[in-house]
Amino acid sequence: MFDIILWPFKWIVSAILWAFHELFTAIGMDPASGVTWVLAIIGLTLVMRTLTIPLFMKQIKAMRGMQELQPELAKLQAKYKGKTDQLSRQAMAQEQMELYRKTGSNPLASCMPILVQMPIFFGLFQVLNGVPSAAANNESILVLDNAKIEQFNDAYIFGAPLFSTMMRPGDGNHTATIIIAAIMVVLMSATQFYITKQLSVKNMSDAAKQSPMYRQQQIMLYVLPLIFAISGINFPLGVLVYWTVSNFWSLGQQYWVIKNNPTPGSQAERELNERRAAKGLPPVGKTKEEHEAELEAQRERANRGQRQQPMSKKRQKQQNKKK
Repeated sequence: MFDIILWPFKWIVSAILWAFHELFTAIGMDPASGVTWVLAIIGLTLVMRTLTIPLFMKQIKAMRGMQELQPELAKLQAKYKGKTDQLSRQAMAQEQMELYRKTGSNPLASCMPILVQMPIFFGLFQVLNGVPSAAANNESILVLDNAKIEQFNDAYIFGAPLFSTMMRPGDGNHTATIIIAAIMVVLMSATQFYITKQLSVKNMSDAAKQSPMYRQQQIMLYVLPLIFAISGINFPLGVLVYWTVSNFWSLGQQYWVIKNNPTPGSQAERELNERRAAKGLPPVGKTKEEHEAELEAQRERANRGQRQQPMSKKRQKQQNKKK
């Protein structure tokens, strides 16, 4: 059943790999070179991540909506605290869904880019996993004909086959496979740690940092890199290339968002407004006239709020004599 579901995604993966391999060999690259196939996998990654940009923008909107909802959700949880009966749980769920409906938030929207990429990821895993047996049996894998499979089977990078894993080195250099895989697992874990840290610390409002969601992200900050480190030993080098490049893409996307379109009330927004102020620009979302009007209103309130220092009776008498 799983293979049937993955079939169209395997076809897409094989077609994109075929197209990029044809492109690179057309410009004179060796068709059986590991570099050629690595570039084809990088091309696959860039195509898939480009296609998920609209979903990424929806993810940002959904995450910000969820952050803004955290105070209301906290009140709702406090309202039903200690109530474990079925009616109370149903009422809480209904009120929670009503909050989502009013604000247009969707908790699942923040997961969409990952959910869309997972079938492609597993499709690539199955394609690469099937290369040795397909080459041995003179078979093709969907769009990749037998000639391409033979070339992929002969593709090595620093002495390690692209289909090899830490646990299954193939006929290549096992030490090279372990070293290359370990380097990519470290890069994957480090980039994921930094991406999560950016999200959970720099690009969250102060109010959101008091929410359960923030505590969950703090846990995931350490759990996700650990998952990558454990699971990475079972993935072919070609899949690790895809995953590592995808993480660097995510890192670049997140950096751009935090620098140019940060969450309102976050540290990133304050830093952006400081940079804008240094250039003589108003804060994000405000015109120069609106900002000047706000500053003027603040000055007026400060002037009205100034209180005269109280004087002793002796000093009051001295001032009255002078008059």
